[in-house]
Amino acid sequence: MSALDRSAAVPLYHQIFLQLRDEILSGQRAFGSVLGTEKEVSHAYAVSRITARRALAELAQHRFVARKRRVGTTVVYRPPVKPIEANMDQAVDSLIHFGRATRVRILSLKQEEANAWVAETMGLPTGEKVLRAVRIRYLNNEPLGYIVSYVPVTLSKYVTRTALAHTPILKVIKNAGYRLGKASQTVAAMLADPLLCRSLAVEPRSAILRVTRLVFDANGSPLLLTVAHYRSDRYQLRLDLQH
Repeated sequence: MSALDRSAAVPLYHQIFLQLRDEILSGQRAFGSVLGTEKEVSHAYAVSRITARRALAELAQHRFVARKRRVGTTVVYRPPVKPIEANMDQAVDSLIHFGRATRVRILSLKQEEANAWVAETMGLPTGEKVLRAVRIRYLNNEPLGYIVSYVPVTLSKYVTRTALAHTPILKVIKNAGYRLGKASQTVAAMLADPLLCRSLAVEPRSAILRVTRLVFDANGSPLLLTVAHYRSDRYQLRLDLQH
């Protein structure tokens, strides 16, 4: 959960709506999952019950959730995304080249318990530890992306600060002897929250591209989960389509 910007012109209830909407659109709150009650939401964001009620009502108005008495607020949004197939080797080569063409600053690298979304996405038991890496990537000395990656703790001896400072994380994993298999990627739009505003030097509620990528090894086991937030004015995705 991101902090609210209490000095912004955007009302607090709408900031909560935007954050929850982005979590729903990105799949962090899947179809059928239950949001907190008004009391729980107000406590989580340190706002009044009225503010929490307005945020949940706005989500319902836009048909992201359904609200029922004695049931609560349930996510009813289903993403209309169909996968586009691409060559994995070419995609990995492009990502490694992208990493080499930019500079990275490591904010943190530590083991922590996987939250519910990370555990479910990576097929891990709830509470199992993962290695979490947070970096800011720069292009021409200006911030380009705020990137959070999760890998199994078995990779801790390879995914180090020294390695990440000079080598893209996919290349680090390949150098460790792991064979990459398939991957899935989702691209969505969101608005910058206070954390992204500070990290990427953008104005409040600026447009951000969020790229969520899950990479599997050759045996089909999740190997790397990355959630990257890029400035939309400096980052684009291009697909070359051929018959």
